Amino acid sequence: PEGRATIHAVLPRQTKISRKVNLTETEEQVLAANVDTIFLVSSLNRDLNVRRIERYLATAWESGAQPAIILNKADLCPVDERAGLVAEVEGVAFGVPVHTVSAFTGEGIDELRPYLGPGHAVVLLGSSGVGKSTLINRVLGVEQLETQEIRSGDDRGRHTTVHRELIRIPGQGLVIDTPGLRELQLWGESDGGIAEAFEDVAELAATCRFADCLHETEPGCAIRAAIEDGSLPAERLESYQKLQRELARLERRRDGRLQSLERKKWRQFSKQQRHNPKTRRR
Repeated sequence: PEGRATIHAVLPRQTKISRKVNLTETEEQVLAANVDTIFLVSSLNRDLNVRRIERYLATAWESGAQPAIILNKADLCPVDERAGLVAEVEGVAFGVPVHTVSAFTGEGIDELRPYLGPGHAVVLLGSSGVGKSTLINRVLGVEQLETQEIRSGDDRGRHTTVHRELIRIPGQGLVIDTPGLRELQLWGESDGGIAEAFEDVAELAATCRFADCLHETEPGCAIRAAIEDGSLPAERLESYQKLQRELARLERRRDGRLQSLERKKWRQFSKQQRHNPKTRRR
């Protein structure tokens, strides 16, 4: 009938950004799909957390999309502190572009436009109050998304976006605004995202004397040697191991849930068989 359409097929996802729902469940939440680039947005102020950026990078690499780190609110960062903070982030980025911008003044915004060319899709991920919606408004050149003033006490924005929104940029690509993430728990079928985000640690681990090295007190541990000579920060290994443990717990819970569902299915099947007259013995 006129005015209606029929879906004949659904194309497979090219990329998928997922997280685990919460601390107790083993459910996947898809944050976005079929995007080309993930803008990992953080504030270049007292809220900057390198360990959080490492977690976001692991999630981004697992998705199949290309990450880019956006350090917003550069106008709130003292000039004499900026270079050190940016260097700290670049130290964990390993080839991922790092852009210093200010959605308020417009500084650095032009660096982001090449990501938003025709046929390209970008999603913004970050904690509440880092200025994702304000950033999109600056790129669009209009106040399309609702924003709020930052808090004077800590220079953080207020939680404004409550749902995901897909926005078409005239003559360019697509951008997806997302609510601020209070937590980003890992989700994945492998540790490929972690290995990509911690390229330095993974490369060192491959040169340890023992393949099953725990990087604790084993002789010939390349990672411990790097920590001792100062070429690898100890916090970097701690972050890597924390994410590895988190993913291992997720896998164990998923396996346990699958086993529970399988047992439940067989119990239901057995019950049906017992009550089926055709299967009863005469």
